[in-house]
Amino acid sequence: MPHADPSLLPIAALEDVATLSARRSARWHPGLAAQAGPALHSEIFASSREGSGAAVALALALDDWRNTPRGDGQDAEDRRAVLWVQTRDAVRLCGRPCRAGLPEDMQARVIHVLAEKAEDALFALEEGVRCREFAFVMGEIAGNPRALDFTASRRLTLAADRHGVPLFLVRIDARHDLSSARMRWEIAAAPSSARRWNPQAPGDPVWRAELFRARGHAPGTWILTEDQGRLAASTAREEADRVVANWTAGLQHRYAPRRA
Repeated sequence: MPHADPSLLPIAALEDVATLSARRSARWHPGLAAQAGPALHSEIFASSREGSGAAVALALALDDWRNTPRGDGQDAEDRRAVLWVQTRDAVRLCGRPCRAGLPEDMQARVIHVLAEKAEDALFALEEGVRCREFAFVMGEIAGNPRALDFTASRRLTLAADRHGVPLFLVRIDARHDLSSARMRWEIAAAPSSARRWNPQAPGDPVWRAELFRARGHAPGTWILTEDQGRLAASTAREEADRVVANWTAGLQHRYAPRRA
């Protein structure tokens, strides 16, 4: 098939191609909801051997929730509830959400639903995103159940787009199957920074997040942390350089020659 000469295309077509290319090459960053709106359907893939999946899903949801501008006639503070749906298999692998461990502005707003099967969880998730009284919907499903096929994923995407309620679905020990989710993440725990006064104490949570598919964003890998309750991100290379620098500084401090 012969290739079209770009010089023969109308200027409007070239502008559309340039605009589309710029949008696809745009990088994701925290606080993006303030300009582009929240991600309405996201999937987070994580292992059951760590709690990174639900933690990052909640961090992403809260980042969008806190940065989405409020419209005219709306209260300055979003007081809507949050729906959290889990299958029994997901609870068995990762446990229930701990209300005391949630952010203070969210502890009294969570409505928890325990579903026996994936079909029941998908029904609850779809009904949740249809209800505008929810700020966002969280879901946790283990493995690759037959009920969660592309058709079911498409139904969730359409419902979230139509009603404007974001959905963050955690896929525990799952393969990357077909999905219509707007953003798809692969999450794993990363080394924490050493405490200043006690290097042996546990550090703040750190996650390695790979955005391997997104509508309107280029793929990439980030190191996610929380800075004073806000989501922060740096590139994996920057974080690796920082870890090496801290490790080197620690060795120099530990083996520094003592003066007589």
